[in-house]
Amino acid sequence: MKAGEKYTDRELIDKILNNETAVFELIIRRNNSYLYRIGRMYRFSHEDTQDLIQETYIEAFIHLHQFENRSSFRTWISRIMLHQCYRKTQKWSSKHIMPLENNTKVSENLYNSETSAQVMNKELNSVIEKSLLAIPEDYRIAFTLREINGLSVQETAEAMEISEGNVKTRVSRAKAYLRKEIEKYYIKDEIFEFNLIYCDEIVNRVMRKIKEI
Repeated sequence: MKAGEKYTDRELIDKILNNETAVFELIIRRNNSYLYRIGRMYRFSHEDTQDLIQETYIEAFIHLHQFENRSSFRTWISRIMLHQCYRKTQKWSSKHIMPLENNTKVSENLYNSETSAQVMNKELNSVIEKSLLAIPEDYRIAFTLREINGLSVQETAEAMEISEGNVKTRVSRAKAYLRKEIEKYYIKDEIFEFNLIYCDEIVNRVMRKIKEI
């Protein structure tokens, strides 16, 4: 068991509110990956996402006493991150948003240093990430919170401040959009006809990989 895993979020928060400020590091380590995915799904660059995460943690720390445990802490801090991202998209010019084609790249020397299986996994992840970034934002964020970050339908609804029915609709539509986007990478005119029978299998494999991003 890693340091801090034995404590619940509520226990960590109580420690922080009792002036054990250093414990906040555990909160950060526990939530970094979840907040990072939210920032990237808004199409912010790696660097800008880091800045947004920092602002989110600062905001959370300042207002930690307002957390009432009505929802999970992850829902609460996800909502703060969503608000930070939304404000930035309203204030920043498009030059701060990473172009789709530059968001994820496979190294030119990948085949020299990694096995073919590792290369395939990286390429699949690249396809998935690019495909996610190509679908409408509302669907993309709902899908990220629900399917990738693992929030429940209720928690996703609370974080996005929408109804549970809306969450289900957006996630369903996100999956449909995502499948179409992924298929673009594998269904090409140049592909030999006998290879087309493998397209569904490839799409299904990629969809299963989504949760590993």
